[in-house]
Amino acid sequence: MTPAVLPRTLWFTRCPVPTATGIAADRQWLTDEFATDGISVRSLQDASPDADRAAHYTHALPGLFREGGNVPALWARSRGEHTRLIGLTWIEERQTVLVAPGSGIRGAEALRGLRLAVPKHDIAIDFWRAMALRGFEGALASAGLALEDASLVDVPADGHTGQWAAELAALRRGDVDAVYVKGALAVEAARRAGAEVAVELDDLPDRRFRVNNGTPRPITVHQQLLDEHPGLVDRFLAVLLRAADWAAGQPDEVARILGAETGAGADGVAGAYRPGTHLTLHPDLSAERLGLLAAQEAGLRAHGFLPEPVDVAAWADPEPLRRAVALARRTSAPLSPEEPSS
Repeated sequence: MTPAVLPRTLWFTRCPVPTATGIAADRQWLTDEFATDGISVRSLQDASPDADRAAHYTHALPGLFREGGNVPALWARSRGEHTRLIGLTWIEERQTVLVAPGSGIRGAEALRGLRLAVPKHDIAIDFWRAMALRGFEGALASAGLALEDASLVDVPADGHTGQWAAELAALRRGDVDAVYVKGALAVEAARRAGAEVAVELDDLPDRRFRVNNGTPRPITVHQQLLDEHPGLVDRFLAVLLRAADWAAGQPDEVARILGAETGAGADGVAGAYRPGTHLTLHPDLSAERLGLLAAQEAGLRAHGFLPEPVDVAAWADPEPLRRAVALARRTSAPLSPEEPSS
């Protein structure tokens, strides 16, 4: 059989959150890894306008690696896109339920009977809406409650600029009693709005209550690339493992990179990501993480976000990561902070 011709370009995309892909991109290690093959490595976010940026959600680009939220990844697979799950991370990214200042609402039990903001965005897969539903669901479940124990209020997001803007505006007007938010920009937005925290989901001891778009966060690749060029997939993953190893010893640099990735200031990054975040970037496909992703799949399907079921266990292919771990061990040559990356 004639070997498949190497692609001229490999693409990667990531969400504006902590990812090994973002670290590797900042260090130029992905570019360096494939340069000798004559393969350029390009970011979907930074590419020219003619790039198919919708592929971040649809994954309809065979040469694309994606490390991002699980809602679009599950949705793409549910729609029939031939992707494979090759890694999962679990990175706490401050999830909270916010209430109006002076309301006195505290704790998950206090959400009973309240009006909960559920945003509506005019996009193909409304992951913002999914996050709110799953966030409230987790908070309520921690107190033995369900969504039916509160009132869901649709909040149209059209005409609002910025993450969580529509929901926080509804909270200020008194149209809703509580808003779900997560991440660094949410910390800054909450402070600007003067909102108070009613529930810190990160403080809930059971991880099941924190399952959402970013927990766990998948790394996916197109089946075509995996079939035709498994070695390229292994090498890409090995670079991510190297980036995660490097990050574990560089908390200040990781914080800097997170500021650039999220677009948030130092206070937002510090408020969203607890000490130790730099230690949690390594992917795996453990039974625990696969089980948590399966729970997310069931929740999304119950809310109508997935047109067809996704068998998470069948979707996962552990072999590329196993090979990448072995490759990383063979080729590892740790760099000092001062040593150039190329």
